[in-house]
Amino acid sequence: MSVKEKIKDVYNHVQNGTALDAFEKYYAENVDMILEDGTVVSGKDANRDRENEFFGSVESFNGMEVVSITANEEEETTAVESWMDVTFKGADESTKLEQVATQQWEDGKIVRERFYGTQQG
Repeated sequence: MSVKEKIKDVYNHVQNGTALDAFEKYYAENVDMILEDGTVVSGKDANRDRENEFFGSVESFNGMEVVSITANEEEETTAVESWMDVTFKGADESTKLEQVATQQWEDGKIVRERFYGTQQG
């Protein structure tokens, strides 16, 4: 399976509400995730906690679209532009999160992911 097929599967899981299944399948134990503010979260356990915290803060998932996906198979890199509309617990209005995420793969797993994004609402 190519890295492009794998990242498509990751985002299919997100759209289907099974993002954490994709996390377990496709993320390396030593993964580094770099958040929009530049914070680096290292290791699968710490990132699992962060993902659980995010999804636990969502009251409703109102929609999502993958705008584009690109991949360089030789370099084992992928990039995804997407948006999602969520309502956070305790919020009166929904929030649209627009994001570009880049991934570096090794041995079929994501070892580095960086997020760039904006938030509206």
